[in-house]
Amino acid sequence: MSGQLSRFCLAGALLGMALGVSTVVSARGEVEQATAEIRRTSFGVPHIRAQDERGLGYGIGYAYAQDNLCLLANEIVTVNGQRSRYFGPEQVTLEQRSNRASDLFFSWLNTPQAVSGFWQAQTPQVQQLVEGYVAGYNRALAERKAQGLPAQCASEWVRPITALDLVKLTRRLLVEGGVGQFAEAVAGAQPPKATTQADTSMSGFEVAATRQQRFALDRGSNAVAIGSERSFNGRGMLLANPHFPWVGGMRFYQMHLTIPGKLDVMGAALPGLPMINIGFSQHLAWTHTVDTSKHFTLYRLQLDPKDPTRYLLDGKSVPMSQQVVTVDVKQAGGQVKPVSRVVYGSQFGPVVQWPGKLDWDNRFAYSLRDANLENDRVLAQWYAMNQAVTLKDLQASVQRIHGIPWVNTLAVDDQGQSLYMNVSVVPNVDAAKLARCSDPRAGLKLIVLDGSRSECNWSVDPKAAQKGIYAADKLPQLSRRDYVQNSNDSAWMVNPAQPLSGYSPLISQQDQPLGLRARFALDRLGQFGKDGPVQVDELQRMVMDDQVYLAEQLMPDLLAFCAGDLKADAAALTEVCTRLKAWDRTASLDSGVGFVHFQQIMKTLQAVPDTWRVAFDPNDPQHTPRGLAIERPAVAEALRQAMLASRESVKSAGLSADSRWRDVQVASQGGRQTPIHGGPAELGIYNAIQSVPGANGKREVVSGTSYLQVVTFDGSGPQAQGLLAFSISSDPASPYSADQTQAFSKRQWSTLPFTEQQIKADPNYQAKVIRERDEAGRVATQ
Repeated sequence: MSGQLSRFCLAGALLGMALGVSTVVSARGEVEQATAEIRRTSFGVPHIRAQDERGLGYGIGYAYAQDNLCLLANEIVTVNGQRSRYFGPEQVTLEQRSNRASDLFFSWLNTPQAVSGFWQAQTPQVQQLVEGYVAGYNRALAERKAQGLPAQCASEWVRPITALDLVKLTRRLLVEGGVGQFAEAVAGAQPPKATTQADTSMSGFEVAATRQQRFALDRGSNAVAIGSERSFNGRGMLLANPHFPWVGGMRFYQMHLTIPGKLDVMGAALPGLPMINIGFSQHLAWTHTVDTSKHFTLYRLQLDPKDPTRYLLDGKSVPMSQQVVTVDVKQAGGQVKPVSRVVYGSQFGPVVQWPGKLDWDNRFAYSLRDANLENDRVLAQWYAMNQAVTLKDLQASVQRIHGIPWVNTLAVDDQGQSLYMNVSVVPNVDAAKLARCSDPRAGLKLIVLDGSRSECNWSVDPKAAQKGIYAADKLPQLSRRDYVQNSNDSAWMVNPAQPLSGYSPLISQQDQPLGLRARFALDRLGQFGKDGPVQVDELQRMVMDDQVYLAEQLMPDLLAFCAGDLKADAAALTEVCTRLKAWDRTASLDSGVGFVHFQQIMKTLQAVPDTWRVAFDPNDPQHTPRGLAIERPAVAEALRQAMLASRESVKSAGLSADSRWRDVQVASQGGRQTPIHGGPAELGIYNAIQSVPGANGKREVVSGTSYLQVVTFDGSGPQAQGLLAFSISSDPASPYSADQTQAFSKRQWSTLPFTEQQIKADPNYQAKVIRERDEAGRVATQ
């Protein structure tokens, strides 16, 4: 009885805490009346100006809801763990995760205590931005309800939002590089011989494994920062080419934010964030790429032989924590029923169970500790970057706040300095501790530490921004006057003239093969050095040329194989060889069916050992490995079979000799299909585009090149060209749902209007001032 009472009191306290936060937010909103001016230019890009943070947030939330109301409403349902309540437990999210597993995970992640603690840690300026965003979104929602909600979200689950909803969205973003990839493993973890049926099927784990493998592809990126020694005018130049999902909660939004005398920044932001993630200001431009640093570690727990819900720590038996998570589940008959289950944990984090990979038996279980679960600095971090006046300011803010979760930062300024920072939130585990506390046979892909010894916990540096992570000054940073670049590789070869080495394997690993996009970038940068100063169009062509770098490495060998004795399969193989020979070695819209053959052949050969003629040499990482070892019988036979299989696949897909890539890869919006150039990142295509099989033999784009910007500077400030590849609105009825997508398809960059003169001179300029509700409850608009 006392246990039930204490649980009741705790629940009441947490509820009171959450209500208290909401009351403060509401009261402050009633006192401070926000005003914002929203000017839109071509493609519907909003330029939002206000006198303070609350007004700015108000304009952001309003504009975002005009363009992406249903998208944000859907993500709010997700992060509140309510998908099973509204859509049923067996349906799946955009990430192909079952609603039940998703709800259990987010109910565990976003407890009232964790959400309230995050909110209370925010600066007053960030709180005002968030509160304003909430008020602006809710106003737009009310206006849209009066007109009629869009068909895709005209349902009861669309509701006014709160500041705490945006906190939950932010916490979801934080764990994308860690425990968020293990949602099924958290939701499904149960003691051995538990009678409760698991909530996650084996097929669910197979989907999760694929999603894990694709994390760096779906959320990858390219970046090049050119300094004064290479730039055409001696000032900085930046190419930002993030690869992010085209749908859902990680879809970028383009905007320009201004508080006169305090803030003037333009770029792109993720849903629910009232600040710029990637962008530029008067003197600076910056971007991010997903890093290779580890942001979590696993711990193998040695279990008490008498009880698999207890583990041994320093020889003592310790009980696992047990957090009861309850979600509302819609039943077959339509009624809603609460379903509860226990999420187990150790002092290292939640227990995760992944059949065949991380099993929970009578001897061992596994916990996962995610460093970003304690990162409440991320919003203050990006807002400080938005306000930075000099590159030194930006770098100092990253070092001081240390709130960037799982990405590198590359930046330039108008003085011609380029900067690379791998300053994200990384567990403090050095090489010596790794050697003492992990099994070397496990490798370094997943770091698994010994959970039976306290000494294997993360080290504590008093200079670090939070307990158990590396201090910022221990992480890789490089400032140069020629260039820095990154395409989701480690810090090692950001610039080969100055390798960054000697770090813990959790931070950055050296002497490992570079990704093909990085090798492509280094090749291009080397060529730029021979041809003279770097020009704007050269940076744009790095993306828009759609070069398939792997084809440059392997096509001579493929064609040599074709020129040899094809034996009994000569007729069939000759057909494939003809298509390969005719292919222009790009992923352009007019590339022939040879590109489809190349993709399928390479996918098969990736699983064949020793296919490279020249193995990787850490002393020549830019040019190795290389060559296809067709002289080896096993490789030649694998190639033969891959070509035959590709011929049948292309035939069954209905592609002919006249087919082009434009006939295959598309983006569907509002009943219209737009052909999309680019292709798989693993082929070394800088314009990385990920697509999945769709209807009628098409491939539907799901992620890849998203927000593009090339920023240079002159005496008057930034000169920016850019594109949002999937367009600014996710509403099919919006005039801004496909316009930039069509421009991207045609490789048409646009000037990003930044100055007042540029904004007002835009041929599609329109302006609106919005104010909060007046005392009578009417919406005042002019």
